[in-house]
Amino acid sequence: MLTSVSHADVWTFETPSENIQCSVGQELNGSDIYCTIIERRGTPAMPRPADCQSDWGHDFFILNTGPVQMMCQPLNRNRDGFSRAEYGATGEFGGFTCHSSKKGLECRNQDGHGFFLSRAVQRVF
Repeated sequence: MLTSVSHADVWTFETPSENIQCSVGQELNGSDIYCTIIERRGTPAMPRPADCQSDWGHDFFILNTGPVQMMCQPLNRNRDGFSRAEYGATGEFGGFTCHSSKKGLECRNQDGHGFFLSRAVQRVF
């Protein structure tokens, strides 16, 4: 008897400051990355939607193709269980490449869409 199993791999990592945390999911049909910047200053990377009644400017989500989405939801301040992405490290996960530096974290998907996150600046491209 053969059994079909759905399989997904999930990786988590954070910057050495523990201020940026990411989860990457990879399945047969694609991948996604979700990053949270806990403490941030400055103008959010995208304007707050009129219907957003929660925290804004902290959560970024992209699929392996397509544009970045920012999430309107309560900020999760969980600081446990993440692998450390040392400054200078570059990781490739599914359809993404992320680079951690002292300036911040930059992640891009296969289309070149992505984000740069630091305490002072958050940018979507």
